[in-house]
Amino acid sequence: MAYLGAAYLWVKAAHVIFVIFLMAGLFMMPRFFVYHQESAPGSDEDRKWIDREKRLLKIILNPSLVLTWIFGLMLMVEIGAWSFGWFHLKLLFVLGLTAYHGWIAGYAKKLAKGQRTLTDRQLRLFNEVPGIAAAVIVIAVIVKPF
Repeated sequence: MAYLGAAYLWVKAAHVIFVIFLMAGLFMMPRFFVYHQESAPGSDEDRKWIDREKRLLKIILNPSLVLTWIFGLMLMVEIGAWSFGWFHLKLLFVLGLTAYHGWIAGYAKKLAKGQRTLTDRQLRLFNEVPGIAAAVIVIAVIVKPF
């Protein structure tokens, strides 16, 4: 424990807490999209879903993503993670989840404009992405297969 000292466990705990918040939001938003698409563009229900999606992004997803990255980078430096193979796998999937977050934010904007470019089935399949990524990340970090 080089620079964090006694704060290391607090930083690690904060990282895990914000990962949980982030994952909850990444699981929720595609479900919101499925229900949102059922409403007519411009309707009261449509406006309610637009507001819900904006709040989920603003209050949970965006701050959680930023804080997950901040605490994660602190931990990376602390343990010298760049030298471990398992970390490269984790980082690849974390970058993928970050891109997925960006896609979610973009699709929320499309729905707000009345554009429904994906089917309910496609959105349900996209809902599996964070679960698969989380499984790979947890295995990489806990099992450290390489």
